Amino acid sequence: MNTFIRTLAALGIGLSLAGTAAAAEFPHEKPVEQSWSFAGPFGKYDKAQLQRGLKIYREVCSSCHSLSRVAFRNLADLGYDEAQIRTLAAEYEIQDGPNEDGDMFTRPGTPSDYFPSPFENANQAAAANNGAVPPDLSLIAKARAVERGFPTFIFDIFTQYNEGGVDYIYSLLTGYEEAPEGVQVPPGTYYNPHFINGISLSMAPPLSDGQVTYDDGSPETLDQYARDISAFLMWAAEPHLEARKSTGFVVMVFLMLFGCLMYLTKRKVWSNIEH
Repeated sequence: MNTFIRTLAALGIGLSLAGTAAAAEFPHEKPVEQSWSFAGPFGKYDKAQLQRGLKIYREVCSSCHSLSRVAFRNLADLGYDEAQIRTLAAEYEIQDGPNEDGDMFTRPGTPSDYFPSPFENANQAAAANNGAVPPDLSLIAKARAVERGFPTFIFDIFTQYNEGGVDYIYSLLTGYEEAPEGVQVPPGTYYNPHFINGISLSMAPPLSDGQVTYDDGSPETLDQYARDISAFLMWAAEPHLEARKSTGFVVMVFLMLFGCLMYLTKRKVWSNIEH
């Protein structure tokens, strides 16, 4: 009897822990699949959208987040010419050195430089952001994604869905809301049901309507801002996406033709041989 009771107790504890783990699964709301110009086997980046996303990064995101793997010269992919890139790079101060005296110094950026970090080190970044170090955004669109689960991931194989990270970024940026009744949010954090690592995050809502002025007449809304910066971060994480898809299409055509030729060759070789 005692053994039976202990077994029930153990099962009860196990069920309790399982329930707690289930309650702690994040995100509470999965990203909603969006429509992107670069989605699908023939997708391409919208350069105007990428330029708007760069503008948002420079005016909003760069105050906290680095973009350390993107060089200024890479902005040629967005449609900027060499003179524009040189002008843009020169607006940044780049630490260099040591000089002849062994001291570090700063100089205007050049196209070969990379976007500088807004902080000198991780400790300084944490001190300025309530103890949380803002992540580098260079690869964030590939590093963050929510598992789609069964059977969705089966369909993703055939649709070539590869936008989980960018869908997540968009949902996160537009998903801030008041915490529901009964949900305790730690002080200094902001509730977001789309956050992948908890019920809230240290980053305050970074975007709002009318915050950034567009020169091309695009809507200056939270939704448009979120789409533009998400697309830009997708480009930053995968700048060769268009070339990869173009090469992949050529390879698939070659394999189909090669397969047909191999089949016809087999028929030719074996057709006159008795089996």
